[in-house]
Amino acid sequence: MFEEKAIVESIMEHAGAALIVQHVQERLKEEQKRRLEFYDKITEEDKAEFINGEIIYHSPVVKEHNEATKHLLKLLDTYVSLHQLGFVGVEKILTRFSRNDYEPDICFFNNDKAKDFQKGQMFFPVPDLVVEVLSQSPEALKRDRKTKFEDYELHGVGEYWIVDSQAETIEQYLLTEGKYELLLKTGEGILRSHMVEGFAMPIRAAFDSAANLEALKHILL
Repeated sequence: MFEEKAIVESIMEHAGAALIVQHVQERLKEEQKRRLEFYDKITEEDKAEFINGEIIYHSPVVKEHNEATKHLLKLLDTYVSLHQLGFVGVEKILTRFSRNDYEPDICFFNNDKAKDFQKGQMFFPVPDLVVEVLSQSPEALKRDRKTKFEDYELHGVGEYWIVDSQAETIEQYLLTEGKYELLLKTGEGILRSHMVEGFAMPIRAAFDSAANLEALKHILL
């Protein structure tokens, strides 16, 4: 919010403020046309996102990326289902933000949002928790660590996990007074969610099959 105010103040100090706003509005109008074309173009077979006016198609992922996503999904989905806490989406859940559309690797919606979900639904609201497993391309890293980070923060995603399947670490960010606070960045210890009530897991369970199975057994007890 502070950055937004600073940008607004910077524009207002400019003699051409009205023209600047007009140009921005025109650009956004054209961008929204492309966004509607994106909705018409994509199918269930595509994994794609609309980010700052561009359609981003995602390439296949490496084995470690897939394993980390699968391990985390098993634990989160099992826990949320057992305790009837909401809905867990994976990979092709298209979440709509004010300007952009994202398909997080994993996302969680609490019951207040999930109770309104319907069969055949294609578009979803801003999640309460987002998990992104990093890809190694510079463009993808920038999206996860800057563009998405700022957008998730701005739109009130309460918790954001950035998972590095190569380094086998998880960064956990919690939204505090409108800004993300880094709670942990490690490959060991216990991760305790603030958005998924009562959920806790050994961080190794995201990267190690045996640890994942033990954590799953603990959830099911």
